[in-house]
Parts: sequence; C-alpha cells; structure tokens
Amino acid sequence: MTGLDRNQTPKTRPMAQKRTALVASLDIGTSKIACMVARLKPCPPNDALRGRSHAVELIGYSQIQSRGVKAGAVVDLAECEQAVRHAVALAERMAKVRVESVLLSVAAGRLQGQLIEAAADIRGGAVTAADVTRVTSTGMRHATGEGRAVLHALPVGYALDGVKGIRDPRGMVARQFGVDMNVVTVDATVAKNLMLVVERCHLNVEAMAASPYVAGLSVLTDDEADIGAAVVEMARAPRRSRPIPAGRFVHASGFAVGGQHITMDLARGLGACIADAERIKTLYGTVLTGGSDARELMSVPTAGDTSGMFRRSCPAPRSQTSSGIAPRRYLKWSGTGSRIPLLRQSRGRGWC
Repeated sequence: MTGLDRNQTPKTRPMAQKRTALVASLDIGTSKIACMVARLKPCPPNDALRGRSHAVELIGYSQIQSRGVKAGAVVDLAECEQAVRHAVALAERMAKVRVESVLLSVAAGRLQGQLIEAAADIRGGAVTAADVTRVTSTGMRHATGEGRAVLHALPVGYALDGVKGIRDPRGMVARQFGVDMNVVTVDATVAKNLMLVVERCHLNVEAMAASPYVAGLSVLTDDEADIGAAVVEMARAPRRSRPIPAGRFVHASGFAVGGQHITMDLARGLGACIADAERIKTLYGTVLTGGSDARELMSVPTAGDTSGMFRRSCPAPRSQTSSGIAPRRYLKWSGTGSRIPLLRQSRGRGWC
C-alpha cells in the first residue's frame, strides 16, 4: 500500500553536476494527461540558467485525454491507470527509452501554503547544514495538520540573532538561528491515490511537486522573479495561484474557477454547444478587444443542430467572446484586498 514518509511526499535527491541523467515528468490533469521524457546534460556555468547546472534536452512527449480524474483527483482507479499507461508508453516510444520513475505534479488536494517561523539555539557557534535541516524539520512538523502531506518546505529567508535577510547562513557565527519558510501541503489521500495509480503502472514516484510552483519556475524570467510576481495556473479544474516576491515562493492557494467555467459561459452566451464553445475560446478568446474585433465576424454553430456537414451557423463579432471571459478576469486576492489581473493577452489571438 502506498504510504508517505512522515507525512512527506517523495523528494528529489541532489544530482552530481557532471552526471548525465534521464528524467520523466507526468502531469495527471482533469482534461489531459501529459508525459515528457528529457535528458539532463551538464553544461558550463556560463551557459546554465540561474540555479541550474544542467541543460534539458526533450526527447519524448505525449498528451492524451484524461480518464478517471475529476478536479485533479483520482475518481476511477482502473481508468486512470490505463490512461497513464498509454501516455507513458507513447512518450517511451518517441524517446526510444524505458521509463522507470517519474516526477509527478500535483494540482488537486486543496493546495495550501503557510508561512512558518522556526528558531533554535546554535550549539557549535557556527551554523551547519545539520542545523538548517533540524530547524526546517521542526517548522515543517508544526505546519502539517491532520490528513495533510507536505509537498514543499522552501525557505523564504534566514535570521541570525534577530538579523533577517540572510541568504545562506551556513558557516556564519550566531547564538540563535531562525528560518522563515513556506510549507505547501496537500490532502494526503489525494497524494496517496495519485502515487498508487503511478505505482500500479510499475513506475516509481521519484518526487512530487505542486503544479503552480512548477508553472512559475517554467514561465518566469529571472527579472520577473526578483521583482515579484503572482503566477496563476488556470486549468480546466480550479485554478491555483503562486505569488513570488523577490524570487521566493511565499504562498500557494486554489480557487474554484477554471477554464471549463469560461467554456460554459461562452456556450450560454453564444448559444453554442460545449465543444464549439471550447473551440471558439481557443481560437478567439481574449480579454482585450481591439478596434477590428467589433467588425470581424466569427461563425458560431447553432446548439442542438446535428444535421452533419450542413450545420447552420450564425455570425457573431469576435468582441462578443470577451463578454464571457472578462467577468472572470479579476481575482480578489485573499488577505490583501487588491484585485490582480488573471488573464493577459498573449502574442497571438488567444489568451493565457
């Protein structure tokens, strides 16, 4: 039976800087299941990204329709297992390798981040790596509630004798050492069932990571992370947010609004079926309307018309799509009282 080690999900181990490795990532979502296989190659420090020591070469990828999953959680074990097997097999075939373990992203389970302050006296005079681990573990245990599992325990900042803003305290002399950390937790049952699906496919879960955290690492530039940003990952199921001020992961939360809600809004507003509304959202969806959007027309098939290739359709201005998307554009940030724009215009016609 799948279990968690002291209410902690699996974590990756440090990898040697001169070692080449093969990694596979798996994303089990509500609408799709994606698997990527990549080869990590050592690269010179001048060519590596900040905080990275390897270059990533994508050698295999697959994406299929999800089954047995609702709101990011497993609802049918057998169906979800078959879908995961199919996705991994397609990626293996493209990469021409065999996958033994995966990095699993987690988007369900009521992701929640909590800022914790922990402090302890230094016994040897200088802060060691063991002191950092000891204080971090103590704070993590206090942040883990009943039925919750820890995904991440990431330091936001360190303090020495009350002086905050320390980036790396190891080797520095102090009487008392403290750490401010963000502990991201998830429902333990959701995490266990996701691990169980993967293990039934004869794969090991090498590590688990919060989906919005991974999204933030992939889309933010170094300057955006240093200035501070709030990343909102909007999937078909409820969306997740991740604010990153000064390059530190300080909060994670979920909201019961996703891309499916926008699709349903467009279907009702345009009088189209759900499949056509999804296509219209993908092609023309926007929150910023231009001067030509009010004049340019798009074809909207009539809902309930199943007359084959001669389906009736009515013209509608492209600007009409914004009436179904713009009302969900803003999110009132809990705890701050400010409104943060969620959707921004992409380089093309679509929205992100």
